[in-house]
Amino acid sequence: MKRPQDNRSLQSTENKTMNENLDIRNGMVQPARKVFMVLSPRSLGYARYALESLLRNSAERIHLHLITDSARDKATLTEELTLRQQTSHHLWTIYSEDDLADADSAQFRGLSNLQRFRKGHPCWRKITDPMLLSSPGQEMVLLDPDLYFPNRFLFESTPAQGLLLMWQRPTCLFPPETVRTAMAARIPLAHHVDIGVAHLRASVDLEWLDWLIGRLDCFHRNEMHIEAIVWAALAMRIGGGYLDPGYWRCWHRSQQARLLGKLGVTGSSLLRSEPFSSIKCFHAGGPAKSWLAEAKLKGILDTGKSVTTPGRIRPFVEITPKAYEREQRIKQVLASFGYYALFSTSY
Repeated sequence: MKRPQDNRSLQSTENKTMNENLDIRNGMVQPARKVFMVLSPRSLGYARYALESLLRNSAERIHLHLITDSARDKATLTEELTLRQQTSHHLWTIYSEDDLADADSAQFRGLSNLQRFRKGHPCWRKITDPMLLSSPGQEMVLLDPDLYFPNRFLFESTPAQGLLLMWQRPTCLFPPETVRTAMAARIPLAHHVDIGVAHLRASVDLEWLDWLIGRLDCFHRNEMHIEAIVWAALAMRIGGGYLDPGYWRCWHRSQQARLLGKLGVTGSSLLRSEPFSSIKCFHAGGPAKSWLAEAKLKGILDTGKSVTTPGRIRPFVEITPKAYEREQRIKQVLASFGYYALFSTSY
């Protein structure tokens, strides 16, 4: 496969690049962790806080791969990293969609569903594009842009086999039509998955993944949430588990949060109840991403602690069709009583 060109503004010789990708800790030589983020400049209003906290607080050297759309987007992100971020000893590379065209043609040759999926919703490229930038078996740590890393931290170890995903209380499998399509085809889906952070290796069965995407019949919907359904299916296919929710925490739109929002409590004030001093990563999903700037200004997010102990991985749990339909009926009942309409302008 033809490898995409490394587009860092400062190029190095081959030997220097090999040395740069090594991290020496405790007398042991460790490769820089390969970290990927699909990022549009339009998301920098909150994503710059993810970048800043990641680069400042990662206790191990990372090679950050930003994946964006156009050459213009690439230039904007280059400006962000060179002028506004303190990249320190970390490495970074930015790729546009066109930069990966040759790799797409080579690695996904004959896999029409994967090639079409990559041209769908931009979020779907979080599934496809890291594989185009990785050698077989190489680690891939995948990040959403609405994260925050409040403490000095270490990523968990990427397993030799299997997938690691964040855990969240509700299900984020949506839309129902695609979930039911998967279940009708007897495709097992993991429950409680959150896709803010994922770990796996570039050893995914591409023919199976191509089959899965075709079977989901998702192209006409083009909704970002379909990404979670694909991850949920992959989780049950290859195994792995949930990242420790005590360290890798997702914001939850709880009943209490909805009520407080209705009463006029600001989002940044809601974040004061989050245990930032003891976690590695906070996924500011939904409206919470828009609260990060104010919360940081108020000193809510950063605690100056070090959280480097490995978390406990919990095995994936399947959501059965019966359990899923029960959850859908509860939502329908709540909607019929006007619950969602009542809280439509709150959290």
